[in-house]
Amino acid sequence: MDEKKKSILVVEDEPTLAAILCEYLEHAGYQAYQLDDGALVVDFVKENNPNLIILDLMLPNKNGLDIFRDIRSFSEVPVIMATAKVEEIDRLLGLELGADDYICKPFSTREVVVRVKNILRRSEAPALKTQARLQVDEPSMTVRYHQQKVTLTPAEFKILALLFKNSGRIYSRDQLMDHIYSDHRVVADRTIDSHIKNLRRKLEDIDPELDCIKSVYGVGYKFDDQ
Repeated sequence: MDEKKKSILVVEDEPTLAAILCEYLEHAGYQAYQLDDGALVVDFVKENNPNLIILDLMLPNKNGLDIFRDIRSFSEVPVIMATAKVEEIDRLLGLELGADDYICKPFSTREVVVRVKNILRRSEAPALKTQARLQVDEPSMTVRYHQQKVTLTPAEFKILALLFKNSGRIYSRDQLMDHIYSDHRVVADRTIDSHIKNLRRKLEDIDPELDCIKSVYGVGYKFDDQ
């Protein structure tokens, strides 16, 4: 592997899609590698230590779920999981695998490259700029931004604390609902959206540029200041 370039492993058994994605990644300055056989991935990762993996869920000989679990047993390399169904992303989130991002086919190749850049930037600098200014104290359930206290409801605090602590990870509405309502009470489907809206407003009241709670269309929410 070229030591000067960050390496991206594309695990995809659709040749045309894999070739286009690799081309875009190389144009963006990365060294791209492609595998189409699930059985070869783990050994490749162990031998070559790529900087990021784009991993399709459905692969010949070994599926993406099993590959991901095996990789996580020895490496924390960032992984973007790809699937052909939005519903499948919900299932993956429900399994709490901890992948760094999820994309649904057909996807914009340019968008994937942007996501790759953001994830690599975040992995290089885990202490995010916003995190340095935003202080979340779970024992006292207090939030401060530039030492200014942010007044939140218990539900808003629980959402922010979870997203903040797991920066970059996407949580579905159902996962957030289970987190803030441990008694599994029956609430409206859009309750989480309402909490997120209020949380964003309170943060933006302190700093209009504080846009750190991101929506992931059709999936859920995550904390990300990039």
